[in-house]
Amino acid sequence: MNVKYGISAINWVNEDIMELGDHYTAEQVLGDMSGLGFAGTEFCRKFPRDVEQLKKLMAGFNMELTSQWKSVHFSDPSRREEELQAFREHADFLKAMGAKYVVTCETGNSFEDLTQNSVTVEPLTDEQWKHLAEGLNEAGRYCRDNGMQLVYHYHGETVVESGEEIARLMEITDPELVHMLYDTGHAYFGGSDPLHVLKTYYDRIKYIHLKDIRQDVLDWKRENNVRFREAVRKGVFTVPGDGCIDFAPIFAELKARGYEGWMIVEAEQDPSIADPVVYAAKTREYIAKVGG
Repeated sequence: MNVKYGISAINWVNEDIMELGDHYTAEQVLGDMSGLGFAGTEFCRKFPRDVEQLKKLMAGFNMELTSQWKSVHFSDPSRREEELQAFREHADFLKAMGAKYVVTCETGNSFEDLTQNSVTVEPLTDEQWKHLAEGLNEAGRYCRDNGMQLVYHYHGETVVESGEEIARLMEITDPELVHMLYDTGHAYFGGSDPLHVLKTYYDRIKYIHLKDIRQDVLDWKRENNVRFREAVRKGVFTVPGDGCIDFAPIFAELKARGYEGWMIVEAEQDPSIADPVVYAAKTREYIAKVGG
């Protein structure tokens, strides 16, 4: 397949649980990635935010910046203009770095309040769904006008997590403006069959995260109704080939469809327990074995 393989810096440095991997430097992370043969990565909190400094740093390791996560609160109309302005500035930074994708996720009603210890995601009302779609379409139009694509990241502990929520988002947004980030791990985490999600929405998929799930930890998370971050600490996510998802039919489907673009290996693990280099090397072998 005509794809580029990248790996997320979150395998080394967690973006939400600050103590996980905080000792790593940008140079260590990029050096490991480059040494493993990956071509790109997403933005990391250890990276410089100055465009010229970051370009120089990435070039030194022959790496591309593929995207960066952007939380939005488009479901709240009172925040629309400030949210769109923040989105435009975010997209401008990625464009300056040569990235073509803006990873976007609605985080209203959901996991940003880390002081809460139980899962309290409030489903969107019909009116909030309408506002979310309008905001995403407008943000997607800005991306399109700048030669980029908004890729929506359905995600655990957010208002777009389940199969029903994914379907509704795809139905009410403009397919020319709002694309999908296909994440194997978050599909499974949210109760969907990743292969079914791939087949159903292939025409909307422009960017991919390859992530696996440890079933026993997911079961523990559901039984105890713990927060997303606690499941991450316990190791709910891992690299492809180390969990319960069968990636062989997924890669077969992608190959049959002629997918072209980025595939980003992602596993939010504690690097002191799951060495990022060891796990990344294992997944490269697994992906080659199953046809990636």
